[in-house]
Amino acid sequence: MMEWWQALIVFFGGLTVLLMIGLPAGFAFITINLIGAVVYFGGEVGLMQAVRNGVSSVTNFSLTPIPFFLLMGELLFHTGVALKAIDAFDHVIRRVPARLSVVAVVAGTVFSAISGSTVATTALLGSLLLPEMLRRMYHPRIAMGPIMAIGAVDMLIPPSAITVLLGSLAHISISGLLIAGVMPGLILSVVFVSYIIIRAKMNPSLAPSGDEGDTSVKGWARWRPLVVHVSPLVAIFVLVVLSMTQGWATPTESAALGALASFIVCLLYGSVTWSNLAKSLTGTAAITGVILFIIIGASTFAQILAFSGATDGLVTLIRDSELSSWTVLLLMMAILLVLGCFVDQVSMMLMTLPFFMPLVAFYGWDPLWFGVMYLICMQLGLLTPPFGMLVFTMRSVAPKEIATKEIFAAVTPYVLFGLLMLIAVMLVPGLATWLPNFMLN
Repeated sequence: MMEWWQALIVFFGGLTVLLMIGLPAGFAFITINLIGAVVYFGGEVGLMQAVRNGVSSVTNFSLTPIPFFLLMGELLFHTGVALKAIDAFDHVIRRVPARLSVVAVVAGTVFSAISGSTVATTALLGSLLLPEMLRRMYHPRIAMGPIMAIGAVDMLIPPSAITVLLGSLAHISISGLLIAGVMPGLILSVVFVSYIIIRAKMNPSLAPSGDEGDTSVKGWARWRPLVVHVSPLVAIFVLVVLSMTQGWATPTESAALGALASFIVCLLYGSVTWSNLAKSLTGTAAITGVILFIIIGASTFAQILAFSGATDGLVTLIRDSELSSWTVLLLMMAILLVLGCFVDQVSMMLMTLPFFMPLVAFYGWDPLWFGVMYLICMQLGLLTPPFGMLVFTMRSVAPKEIATKEIFAAVTPYVLFGLLMLIAVMLVPGLATWLPNFMLN
């Protein structure tokens, strides 16, 4: 039988190779798991154990908010309700440099509060606002960067399917973790807007100077679209958050309330058709299926690592190394940032949490504080080369003449802001813990 460090190298090395050759994450985990199950649990017994783990992993009640949160966003996007919200912001936001870039950040922040999918937010804003910004001669970097950056912030602001999954896998309070990301997410949005305005003022050639919006619409006519089309979306967000924090409903029930409220809002606007309802449901099923399939594939992974002694061996090695807690924390964050460049967020969680959470308990760190830093690292993984998901989403909606390296350059400043936010949360834990402690206690 292999030593724990040999098992660690074999399993992680094999998993890395399979992911790098392009095998989908779910299949990569299943392959490694089947090999490990046969080696450590033995033949048919090991295979049956892998099957039982897979079934139990996807029937976990704590995962049920995921499809509801995804459905909220899918309904609002496919029915066109989200498009009306963008028009409302377009009416209100005037006379600021790089106005449409600011509109993208503000609209994206609101969509983050009603959508559980980062990709959907980026795809919607990219397909709607990017062509208009390029037509008005915005520089591609100031046009594309904010759209990708605010799409990643979707992971921090509830509802977030990834946050629910992290809370479930790491055994962190899901309600607390959802609320903990609100303040860092909103701060990042404000920083993005400030950066865009300052950057455009310093270099007016980045955005057209005459883009002030439709100044002919004044008074109530200017603000009416905001009240009619945006306030219901904010109300949905408030309903979901209050129902969780006030103890009125569990996270699953709150997610179901949010999905029901989204459907009712779409009905009141007269936007629901059988066609867009079908698209919303199939879109939700497709994204949920991908997430759950990866979980099935990785369900035995943690058990095999534990059985081989790899988990205890590595954790004990770190404990006995006499490294300071800050050094260990920085190493953990560095591992997440590097992994984010190469693997998807779900795979990242399933690969690292079996090792990280025992260390969180050993050092006595606040799980909410650690969870928010983990989310920020995953958020940055959506934006970093070579496999940043939102970068490829932007690639799919951007004109072909815009080089991929230009897309990476566009998002670079916002990656730096994300790193600064990670450092800020590290040094000031209250940025993550104050709001959930206040609202839940």
